[in-house]
Amino acid sequence: MITKKSAIISEVQKVVEPILEDLGFELVAIDYLSSRGGWILRIYIDRDGGVTLDDCALASREIGDVLDIHEVLNHGYVLELSSPGLDRPLTREKDFLKAVGKRLKVKTINPIHGSRNFKGYLRTVADGNLEIETEKGIVSFALGEVEKANLIYEINDI
Repeated sequence: MITKKSAIISEVQKVVEPILEDLGFELVAIDYLSSRGGWILRIYIDRDGGVTLDDCALASREIGDVLDIHEVLNHGYVLELSSPGLDRPLTREKDFLKAVGKRLKVKTINPIHGSRNFKGYLRTVADGNLEIETEKGIVSFALGEVEKANLIYEINDI
């Protein structure tokens, strides 16, 4: 089911992804949420070697102007650009492929074996399916079942 929120995120992605690529950044994820009576459009960007505050400011200026021109959002909002951080969100198959062998937490759209929340090590990503090794055993499900997924930062990752 496509919600108004997901339609806005999709439209924002279409508008900003080419701009970010031209600037040398990768679009990692987009959050669009209501907070304290206002709206926040949070865009996570990355590139090899990471992003700096100056990178976020540059991308924010470029993206803000284009979003205003395209009138993607017809109300007030705060635009935030950020690095994905240590607990980076995983949204696309290529993100999951990079995360094989790492610890993550996943929330699924529908319950799988009676649960929607899983923590464990990502063992495989193949043919649009994920396999996670949890404390209770291996859990497999389609990538399309993922509502939200993030890496879990571990001290020995440094």
